[in-house]
Amino acid sequence: MITVALEQGLQPVKEYLERQGCRCVELDEAGSQALGASVMVITGVDKNFMGMQDVQTDIPVVSADGLTPEEVYERVKRCVH
Repeated sequence: MITVALEQGLQPVKEYLERQGCRCVELDEAGSQALGASVMVITGVDKNFMGMQDVQTDIPVVSADGLTPEEVYERVKRCVH
């Protein structure tokens, strides 16, 4: 089972991932819920202004900006396989 840490505001993505069999945890501001997650999904809003990424993690990060829940799931699967 893939565990995905999700930033707030991604409810449709969360619901889709759960239907696909993923375990979803909400990413809090400190990022502590990302512990044990295989991949992190962020909204992408204001996360990469001027090319500067402010998310620091040892797991893959997928930006959901402009993607459908299905596309996010495909990227999540690519990150963990």
